[in-house]
Parts: sequence; structure tokens; C-alpha cells
Amino acid sequence: MFAAGAAPLETALYLPVKRFLEKLGFTVKGEIGGCDLVALSGDDPPIVVIGELKLTFNLELVLQAVDRAAAADEVWLAAKMSARGKGREGDARYRNLCRRLGFGMLAVTQIGDVEVIVQPATTAPRRNPKKRSRLVSEHQRRKGDPAMGGSTRAPIMTAYRQQALACAAALSNGPQRVKDLRAGMPDAGKILLHNVYGWFDRAERGIYVLTDAGHAALKRWPQQKLDLTAAE
Repeated sequence: MFAAGAAPLETALYLPVKRFLEKLGFTVKGEIGGCDLVALSGDDPPIVVIGELKLTFNLELVLQAVDRAAAADEVWLAAKMSARGKGREGDARYRNLCRRLGFGMLAVTQIGDVEVIVQPATTAPRRNPKKRSRLVSEHQRRKGDPAMGGSTRAPIMTAYRQQALACAAALSNGPQRVKDLRAGMPDAGKILLHNVYGWFDRAERGIYVLTDAGHAALKRWPQQKLDLTAAE
């Protein structure tokens, strides 16, 4: 899984950890609310699992998990298994720290297998219900899983960006009235008015057109355009 001679990326850990959590019955999506991954169970309300990825188990990974813990029911730390297992995953002090904090530890092997080093606590209190609610909302509104967990260089394909792309796709063939766009996209009016990305321009009252930046966005994310227009 980790290419020989190439510097591994945190995104290489995402799919193995995603598959691991999916086998436990969770729906997993990457890069939500600053978390490398968020997984939801099918319950109502859902169990919220947050995962943080690093190439090695280190203090920064623990600190990230501490920051996320108030919004989650479970937190998993995941890192690449070190050569001969002599990294932090083999350090009893590090494992005990994770146990005391209630965090789980996952080690991803060279071939993409996932080993459970520490099981997470299952009764961690939720101290930040607002943040938890925002994570659940973004997870549920985002179509598919368009952002690979651990990404740092590319813009995150949030639910808002997906909706803006849907508006751009609808305007790609010519001007449209806001009231017509609302039929398939209830938030179209707000998206066009706020114009966060500079993709839209008001031709006249209630009618919008696509800017050059909007056409460029559709070229940059062509698959998103196809997926979103098909969903409509």
C-alpha cells in the first residue's frame, strides 16, 4: 500500500481505516469539520466516531484527538505501523495514555491491514453538543465521500461546495431564475446571493449567470458536476 521509495501521505491511511470502520457498521466520510474522518452509525441519534490520522503515533496526534473528543462518542488515533513495531504503538506509556483518555489506537501495516492496539472507551461524555451536531449535519448533507481523509493541500469538498457546484451546473447553459433553481436546490437563493466563491453574477433581479470562475470550477471538478446533476 505504501509505495517503495516514495514519501507516504496521511491520505494513504484513510481507506484502510475507512474499511475497518465500515466493517463495524459505520458510514465513513473524510475531512468533516476539521476531522480527518467522521463515522456515523445508523442509529437515531447516531453514534459519532472521529478518527485522526498521522504517519506516526506522536504527541500532536493525541492533542488533535483531545480537541475532537468533546464532540464524539468514540475517538480513534491511526498511524502507520512502524518498522518491526518499535514505534509508539509498542510503547506501554503511550498506550496507557490513550487508555486513560479513552482513545482507541489503530496501526496500519505496510500492506494496508489494520491492527487494533487499544480499544476506545464507549462511554465518553459529550461536552460539546453543538459541535457534534454540526459534524452530523455536514456528514449527512454531503453527497458521497468526496474528500480523502488526511488531505491538506486541496480545497475540501464540503456539502456547501457541492451545492454551489450544483447551482453552477444548472447555470452552465445560460441564465436561470432563482425560483426555478429552488425546485431542486432549496438553498440556491442563499448560495447565489452570498456568492462565496465568486462563481455567480446577477444579470437582473432574480436572474443569475455563471462567471468565468464558475465555468473554471466545473472544469476543475467535472466528476462532481456529473454526480450532482445525476442526483437531481
